[in-house]
Amino acid sequence: MKSSSIATGFEFPPSGDSLSGEQACRLIRASDDELPALLAAAREARERFKPRVITYSKKVFLPLTNLCRDYCGYCTFRRDPGQPGAHTMTPDEVLAVARAGEKLGCTEALFSLGDKPELAFPEMRETLRHFGYNSTLQYLEAMCELVLRETTLLPHPNPGLLSAEWVRRLATVSPSMGLMLETTNTALLAVGAAHDNAPDKVPARRLRTIEDAGRQKVPFTTGLLIGIGESPEDRVDTLLAIRDLHLRYGHIQEVIIQNFRTKPEIPMRHSPEPSKGEMLRTIAVARLLMPDVNLQAPPNLSAPYYDELLDAGINDWGGVSPLTPDFINPEKPWPHLDQLKLRTEARGHRLLPRMPIYPEFVPDAIARGGLVAEKLREAADPKGYAGRAA
Repeated sequence: MKSSSIATGFEFPPSGDSLSGEQACRLIRASDDELPALLAAAREARERFKPRVITYSKKVFLPLTNLCRDYCGYCTFRRDPGQPGAHTMTPDEVLAVARAGEKLGCTEALFSLGDKPELAFPEMRETLRHFGYNSTLQYLEAMCELVLRETTLLPHPNPGLLSAEWVRRLATVSPSMGLMLETTNTALLAVGAAHDNAPDKVPARRLRTIEDAGRQKVPFTTGLLIGIGESPEDRVDTLLAIRDLHLRYGHIQEVIIQNFRTKPEIPMRHSPEPSKGEMLRTIAVARLLMPDVNLQAPPNLSAPYYDELLDAGINDWGGVSPLTPDFINPEKPWPHLDQLKLRTEARGHRLLPRMPIYPEFVPDAIARGGLVAEKLREAADPKGYAGRAA
């Protein structure tokens, strides 16, 4: 079937089809004059997917440990042992935050942590021994189960690289999980680049984890981090890698387009941030490449213009917390939910709360059985959205 063209000279695929890589590389460099047509096509694709509904997840953010063996050029989350702010949460701390979030109507417990810090730091190995565990992943598994058993929250872990066995184990204590691919550009592993001295950011290793989750049909969140030294064509290549895995396994529940934000204390403090135009173009191309996948951009990282991202085809705001900050970008507060609702509705959409797992993945997750299925049945409304969130 031939693609249709518009006055700008762009060619778009017929309704329901997705872009080719060649088309995507052309569109991601759209001129300012061409941008309105690109955004219109992306909005049309979103409306065919989920008409007039924008979702979010009401969550607590649990930074299980900020010790990490990777040294990414843009990160302020990670710490070495002994650095100010270095911390590994105790089980009591995890449960206290989860219960406080439960009282506020949260449904998601987002676990973020450094990647296998015990491999680099004897201090972390000692902390884990004190808690009674042999590895950070084993401790994460136990904390997911603790939250699952003791509260109504559903865990969503972002633990870094995983073996197929660890995907299986974490899937028994969480309905979904995530790992940002970030980029497929291996040049960013070079000395002085964004992923210099970050062994867990090798793209092939991250793609393997995402694929292992696909083989086990685990609903998975991934995405891009743009503005870390990659080109627009690199962004397309990264989106195509995600799309290929989703076409093979059908498990990519969400793709995040996240923009780099500079901070005075990071090695990349002099690097330019992506412009609003870059965000709009990348989101629109992602929507046209994956018309049937949930697409998210964090609102706190695009304030004050975040509502304009709706024009590019997103259908989700991600996790928003009434209790905990964004520990990855603590200087960027979440929008208040009433403001998020107001700005979403002003652009003609309904704002609905979801769980960490998207509604269309809930039936299969329940069919897997176990404690996760039991908790999902309790938390979900008849359409698979969050039944309790305010």
